[in-house]
Formats: sequence, C-alpha cells, structure tokens
Amino acid sequence: MGEDRCDLLCIDAPLAEGIREKLLKEEVARGAAERAKGLSDPTRLTLAAALREAMGGGELCVCDLAWISARSQNLVSHHLRILRSHGIVRSRRDGKLVMYSLTEAGRSLLAAVLGETKAVTAL
Repeated sequence: MGEDRCDLLCIDAPLAEGIREKLLKEEVARGAAERAKGLSDPTRLTLAAALREAMGGGELCVCDLAWISARSQNLVSHHLRILRSHGIVRSRRDGKLVMYSLTEAGRSLLAAVLGETKAVTAL
C-alpha cells in the first residue's frame, strides 16, 4: 500500500462517529468553499487586502482600488463583482462613485487565507 494509506483497517468508531456528526453539512461546506474560491485569484486577494487596510477597514472606490492594485478599472470592477457575489465585499453607491468594503466574513476569510493567527469565526 502507499504511504498515505493505512495497511490495516482499524476504525475508532466512537471517535470517528463523533467527528462525523460535528462536520459541516454539505450545503454549508459548499458555501464556504465557494467563498474561499472568491479569494483564489491574486488580483481579488490584493483588492481584499487593500480594503482591509483602508482606514482600518473603511471603504475605497473602484478608482482607488484600480490605482492601488495597478489594474484597469474594468478589471477591478469585474473582480469586485465576483467578491461581492461570494459575500466577501459589500458595495454602495455614493453619487457617481461605487464604494466597497469588506464584510465580516470577508475579513475572517482573508485572515485565514493569509495565514494570520486571528480566530476565524464568521465563515
């Protein structure tokens, strides 16, 4: 057998069943996996990190985010739509500007993806 498989079947049934009962339900796991996909692109990860740095988690407009990330506004808008669809950012219109900020789930996910030690509870 391979190094990543047991040579002997020896299930600790009480332990295994206890863990199995506590695992995420399928739909919850799917939702969390989809949110994680939202930060799987380097541009989206950069945009989320920039939003976190904005005055301690404030808002930035698409123009600011395009400048910060050195990407076109069209590309930034595209990635922000994806982040919004995954619940990582929220947006609001302020006159002719569209302002973006991280959601709590977005903050937690960003911390987890960046390997920070803060507890991740909003996922």
